[in-house]
Amino acid sequence: MNSNKHKLYLFLLALMYGSMAVATGDHDHEAEKEALPATQHEALSEDAHGHEEEENTVHLSDEQRRTAGIVVETLEPKPVADEIEAPGEVTLNTYATSQITPRIEAQVVERYARLGDEVKKGQPLVLLSSATMAEAQGALLLAAKEWQRVKKLGKNVVSEQRYLESRITYQQAYSRLLAYGMTEKQANALVSNSAIGKADGSFTLLSPQDGTVIRDDFIIGQMVQPGDLLFEITDESSIWVEARINPAVMRQVHIGAAVRILSGNKWASGKVVQIHHALDEVTRTMAVRLEIPNPGDHLHPGQFVTARIETRQSDKAVLSLPTDAVMRSPDGDWQVFVEKEPGEYEPMEVEVVRQLPGLAIIEGLKPGTRVVTKGAFFVQSELAKSGFAVHNH
Repeated sequence: MNSNKHKLYLFLLALMYGSMAVATGDHDHEAEKEALPATQHEALSEDAHGHEEEENTVHLSDEQRRTAGIVVETLEPKPVADEIEAPGEVTLNTYATSQITPRIEAQVVERYARLGDEVKKGQPLVLLSSATMAEAQGALLLAAKEWQRVKKLGKNVVSEQRYLESRITYQQAYSRLLAYGMTEKQANALVSNSAIGKADGSFTLLSPQDGTVIRDDFIIGQMVQPGDLLFEITDESSIWVEARINPAVMRQVHIGAAVRILSGNKWASGKVVQIHHALDEVTRTMAVRLEIPNPGDHLHPGQFVTARIETRQSDKAVLSLPTDAVMRSPDGDWQVFVEKEPGEYEPMEVEVVRQLPGLAIIEGLKPGTRVVTKGAFFVQSELAKSGFAVHNH
């Protein structure tokens, strides 16, 4: 029994001394770390930080930058224009639109143009036939023949009254044909041929302008009345947008102001050309007419768009970038790519405080910072390939 107590006593002593040795060893290790020079601590910290920055940096060769079209610009404060946003609807530019209608009762004999056709000024559109026109054509031929005979005889042979009556009768018959829808060229051709068989009542309506046929609601053989719409032709290279503005801000809108409209995902630029001076009875808004160049024929009457009208330039200078230069980081924050040196770019988070068409107003960077303004998507994709997330604040 005494032997067992003795063994237990030795075991407890060994355990106690072992714990003290471990504690002493840990203390000595910490002391050794504390004994390291401060410069070595700083070097270790800088090495770790530098490694992290290296991982967040994108390096591009000269060839990569040329291929991707990378453009870097110096960020400088500058004033931007305030804008009014309003809904709008695309309409025809009625100053570049024509309607082709008969002036007398007639029957459609033949069509020469169809919906969607591009036509030129003076191009034949439709052949009509009319009893009223036939009578007028016959009267012109008779009046022309009599006037030629009287004019040839001269005032020395015929009385002055007969001379004047013949001349006036011819002029009235000629003007009647023009009033019924024939052109001067067509009327002159009829008179010069002097063929009675040509007075058959047929006549051709011509296009009064270059443009596109956007309406042709008639059929062959149809009887048409004066004023019936046969064709509508418009020049779609310029289109109108009727924007609806709150009357409270109308004083900020002026003719000639720059505008942008958004249709789908495309922006188009133009200007304010007219301002209405009466409220819409239904919407209680005022209409502002915008003129938008439409060279690609992307805009068509009836489309709804969003219009943004510049009012004035703000006196406050702000930092702004093209919207394509501001990207979403993996954690959902806005970021831009800052040039550390040529070919080396680092993502930096920014705050987008306001967005304009094609422009983002930002905060979070200092003026003078060199920022990627074109090709940011390529830089971001290269960063994604490296597998590093961005969290620079």
